[in-house]
Amino acid sequence: MATMRGAAVVAHGGGPTAVLNASLAGVVAECRKFAAITAVYGARFGATGLLGEDWVDLAAYSDALVEAIRVAPGSAIGSSRRNIDDADYRRILEIFKRRGVRFLFYTGGNGSMDTAMRIDVSARDAGYELRVIGIPKTIDNDLVGTDRTPGYASCGRFFAHAARDIGADNRALPPPIEILEVLGRNVGWVVAATALARYREDDPPHLIYFPECGVSGDQMCADVERVYRKFGRCMIAVCEGQRDEQGGWFGAELNSRPGARDPLPGNMGHVLAKLLWSRTGLRARAEKPGLFGRSCAALASEVDRADSWACGVAAVRAAIAGESGVMVALRPFGAEPATFLLPLERVARNERPFPSEWMNPDRNDVTPAFIDWARPLVADIPPHVHF
Repeated sequence: MATMRGAAVVAHGGGPTAVLNASLAGVVAECRKFAAITAVYGARFGATGLLGEDWVDLAAYSDALVEAIRVAPGSAIGSSRRNIDDADYRRILEIFKRRGVRFLFYTGGNGSMDTAMRIDVSARDAGYELRVIGIPKTIDNDLVGTDRTPGYASCGRFFAHAARDIGADNRALPPPIEILEVLGRNVGWVVAATALARYREDDPPHLIYFPECGVSGDQMCADVERVYRKFGRCMIAVCEGQRDEQGGWFGAELNSRPGARDPLPGNMGHVLAKLLWSRTGLRARAEKPGLFGRSCAALASEVDRADSWACGVAAVRAAIAGESGVMVALRPFGAEPATFLLPLERVARNERPFPSEWMNPDRNDVTPAFIDWARPLVADIPPHVHF
């Protein structure tokens, strides 16, 4: 097969992470090795930049700057949650034809993989040779088929530190009930990682709830009172999208527009604190680190950053090898080779829940099997010393 030549474009979709730029840097560094890639552009603010032709010439930047970008949080080229319609897909293809783009690297979660898949299908239907490779990215760790997603381990590491340190404050001067609100809409991967903060029986969090398993207010109150009787305090880790037993959000107001694809309640931790205080009489308060949890470079996992870089590099190699319509995926930690390819249609719009077998029977904690899987990725969270 004759080598195809043309420009490459990188675009980011969805929320940034502490290690997203590592995959961008990996793409840029690897593209420089292949003469078939004649230019490397970054679409500023994702799909918006693709459609507006707001592109940055990434090849113009020095190796030193690319290396510095590798360890920076956020997205150096911006991102977007813009919805794309059929007319937009046609326009993207017209732009690519006019500007000689033959390689597209699209980074994001299951929604972004759907966008990448549709661009790939549009090109195939039009008879235009375009190689589209998805690069995984999401703190939620909910992409199917891959062992983990870049962004997750760093976010999990942040919230494990938050659980440890807020727990130390709670131990010293407790409001009896402390709630840590963790990022996560529909899946419990991030909230599960708070368990990595525990070393002693009374270390927080004492209860962990999963949005996949709705919990009633009555059950939560009973769990809290049981822990309080034992330790004189109780710290709960709960994600921002925690569901009640009826699939709702404990009466919390939504902070998204009606009809949004991913509705999200506002201030779940505060809603639950009010519920617990009113029903048990125990004073409760909530802490919400919020987006700091996905943007904190100081607590980024080095395994996570290495995964992100490896996915960027593997995406370029796959495109040069003639692959298209696939996403780079990660094998279990320590396996070689570290990456493989998945069809985009398997990943697009699909969501991987936190495994029920990694929840305890009461659905308010994780099992040792999860700890064994997560600790090499997140790394140890050193315990604080006690008298």
